[in-house]
Amino acid sequence: MPRWFQGPRCTNLVRLDGQVAVITGANTGIGKETARELSRRGAQVVIACRDIEKAEDAAREISSETKNAVTTVKLDLASLNSIRMAAQSLKIQQPKIHLLINNAGIMVCPQWKTEDDFEMQLGVNHLGHFLWTLMLLDNVKEAAPSRIINVSSIAHTRGRMDFDDIMMEKNYEPTRAYCRSKLANILFTKELADRLRGVYKTSTKP
Repeated sequence: MPRWFQGPRCTNLVRLDGQVAVITGANTGIGKETARELSRRGAQVVIACRDIEKAEDAAREISSETKNAVTTVKLDLASLNSIRMAAQSLKIQQPKIHLLINNAGIMVCPQWKTEDDFEMQLGVNHLGHFLWTLMLLDNVKEAAPSRIINVSSIAHTRGRMDFDDIMMEKNYEPTRAYCRSKLANILFTKELADRLRGVYKTSTKP
């Protein structure tokens, strides 16, 4: 694989001992690799995933490699009830959250609906993480200086917010729905930046 295709290397060697990092969708892909690297650096990683068995498999794999505890919580971002239950449990388990990474997402799916009747991509990629973040916000503030990272996409540049049909009921198109959800991530991050002090907020793209 060409070196340029692999992306840049992180040269920062900072340690994260004693810090708690919560990552959604970290059972596979970039979320899993993020969890692995943070665990290598000493962070106590919490993997929040819909499929708890896959989450536990990833946690065992990472923990065996890094010799650092990795825990899990069941989180279905397509269900507001699941989000509330997971957040309430995590708030008790982790009074301080130093790093909240909203990574999970769904991409270019058919016109599916969440449990609460939201368009699936906006529901999972933005609305689910919106509620998740707000419910954990006190714990993040308690760990200040802390960080909230929303994983967006360059696709946000093609997104448009139509508040008259935010769920795309009239003319659903999967790619446009995905771009809209990623733009929502950016707008959410900007609003957090305007409102919060002592918490570093950023969006990033893979």
